[in-house]
Formats: sequence, C-alpha cells, structure tokens
Amino acid sequence: MMRAYKFLMRPTVRQAQALGEMLRDHSSLYNGALQERRDAYRHASKTSIKYRQQSAQLKDIRAFDPERQGRWSFSSQQATLRRLDRAFGAFFRRVKSGEKPGYPRFRGVNWFDTVEFPKDGDGCRWDSTPHDPVTRVRLQGVGHVRVHQHRAVAGRVKTISIKREGRQWFVVLSAEQVQPEPLPARGCVVGIDLGIANFLADSSGGFVPNPGHGRSAAAKLEAAQRALSRFPRVRRDKRTANHRRAVEKVANLHRKVRRQRLDHAHKTALDLVRRHDFIAHEDLKVRNMSKAPVPKPDPGTPGGFLPNGAGAKAGLNRSISDAGWGVFLTILAAKAESAGREVIAVDPRNTSRQCPECGHISAENRPTQAKFHCGTCGHTGHADTVGAINVLRAGLVRRDAAPA
Repeated sequence: MMRAYKFLMRPTVRQAQALGEMLRDHSSLYNGALQERRDAYRHASKTSIKYRQQSAQLKDIRAFDPERQGRWSFSSQQATLRRLDRAFGAFFRRVKSGEKPGYPRFRGVNWFDTVEFPKDGDGCRWDSTPHDPVTRVRLQGVGHVRVHQHRAVAGRVKTISIKREGRQWFVVLSAEQVQPEPLPARGCVVGIDLGIANFLADSSGGFVPNPGHGRSAAAKLEAAQRALSRFPRVRRDKRTANHRRAVEKVANLHRKVRRQRLDHAHKTALDLVRRHDFIAHEDLKVRNMSKAPVPKPDPGTPGGFLPNGAGAKAGLNRSISDAGWGVFLTILAAKAESAGREVIAVDPRNTSRQCPECGHISAENRPTQAKFHCGTCGHTGHADTVGAINVLRAGLVRRDAAPA
C-alpha cells in the first residue's frame, strides 16, 4: 500500500529563491506545452499532440535554454508534461460524459505550486539516516535542503514532490509499505449520519459537534477581503507592499481554516476506526448537494424571474462546504483500509424518514430538523440518531448480501 508524508522544509534564503525559480521554469514549460497543443489543434487541421511528442522535445528545449530549463531534473520536467497530459485526459473524459468540460488553463507563477520527482534518486534524494538528527532532501539545482521530519517514514520512498503554500515550502513523500497488521477486533459496529447542526451522529446515540471553523473565521476573513478589495486590480509585478500583505493575509486565513478542518477530520475518523470493526455511512453526492438552484423564469414578466430560494440555498451550501464531508469520508476510508476495518456506503434516501421500529416511511415522521416522531407506532427520537440506525442496518444487509 502507498502512504503519503508531508514535512515542512527549512530552506536558506538562496535555496528559497532557487525553489521559486524552479516553480517558475516548470510553470513556463507547462504553459508552453499547453500553447503548443492549442496551436496545433487550431491551425494544423485539428492535430492532437500527445505526451510522447512533447517529451521527445525536452532534450532540445534544455539545450536551447540551459539557464532556465537545463538546470532542472529531466524526470521532473517529464512529470510536468504528464501533469498537462492528465489535465487533457480529464477534459476529454468530461466532454464524453456530458459534464462541464473545463478546458486546461495556463498556470501563472501563483497557480503553479508543485513540482514532482517521479523517482527517489533521479534528480532528488531523500536523505534520512536513523542516527542523524538533521534530515535533508537533495534537489537538483537547489542543493541539500533541511527538513523538519516530525515522524519516521516507513517503507521505501517512491516519489518526492515539492509544494509551496504561501511563504512555506513542504516536501511530500509517497512511500510503498507492506500491509500493516490490522487492529484488534473490538466486536462493535456503527452507522453514522453526517449533518450540519451536528457534524456526526452515530447509531449508539453519540454526537460529534460541528466545529464550524469557517463560520468562526468568517468575521476576520470578511474584514481581510474587504481590505483587499480596496486595492485596484493590477498585475502581480505592479503590486505595492501593502497589497501583497493584504493578499497574504486572506490566503493565510483560508489556509488556517483548511488545516483546522483536516485536523478535525483526521481525529474524528481515527476515533471511529479504533473503536469499531464495521462502519456504515451515507453515500453522499456532496457536489450535487451544493449546487445552486435552477432559476425560475417569470412567465408574466419577460426577462424576470420568480423567487427560487437562492439566498437560503447559498447559506446551506456554505455550511456544507464548511463541514467538509467529502474530505472526512476520504480520510475515513484510508484509515479504515490501513487498520483492517470495513467501511460501506449505503443509499441515503429516506434514512431519516423511516421508523427503525415499524419501518413506516413518511416525511411527516420528521416534524422538525432534530425531532423524529413516527405517525404509525409513535416511536420518538433524535432524527440524526434514527438516520444513523437505518444506515447501520442497510450497511449490514449490504455486507451480508455481498458475495464472499
């Protein structure tokens, strides 16, 4: 199995400058390859250029521009071209499936923040010795950069990526590991129901409150964005020092909220995995749930529209995004696989409207957001707990019905 590790780098001033130049030159390579594909399709009878053709040109590109392209790792430049090729592959896949295509875009220096080295030892070297307190990563064209390694790396390092976040630099390792020993069986099963008021409700009646990190930082973020909006929109190289500081403040606030959300998701998922052998959850389509409502044209007023609840839906969409259900479910699946636990997603329809006692399904069974009252047998309870119980039952049925 593969596992990723992310460590903070501590480059010197010159190394940080070289890292920035590495991102700039890889961004230039990415944009040049994208422009070549566009021009070939538009002006050469819709000719498509593939990765193999562009990779074959790298040798000539490095010889033509040794100062900017020749100084970096050949394999990392190939990885950048593969990144563009994957973007086009995803674009054509979306076109065929009828989704919004999203043609690949040019990447400015601000929007190109990662360089990948496909193999440890080819243009890069992860240097971590057990008895050396200082860990370094060697990068071609940059040198040996110190790394704050806060935990040991298990397994063999396969790929190394350098990532910039604001003014900080990180190294991301992917290591190949043997399947770890599963956690001891606990004999417990659980169903979970994700929500807004409570982040999570389980089938045993427990609740995990919603931390609302985005809501807590909304006031500071609004003030920072208001301050940023006072500056005129100019090119990056024309910004004043105050403008740059305002941009960094907004980015740092967003980054802090993202880290808080990830920390909460990791801790909650780890607690579930440690305490339960089997976990069932709703198969939520978060992207569909957070779509804006369709406009309602007013037949009596040409060009006019009827109220469609867009304001209320916008608030709900912000709450859904703040909860981070998709990130949490991804982390839960990864931790469960590593611990030898079983996770099953079930159909979420009517899970909060079905009575767990008699099976009656009705919208009237849920008179309020939190209250459940069955109109047939009179069973009462918290609506989220009822939903978690139904999710667990559906998950167990699906597990038992699956072929061995």
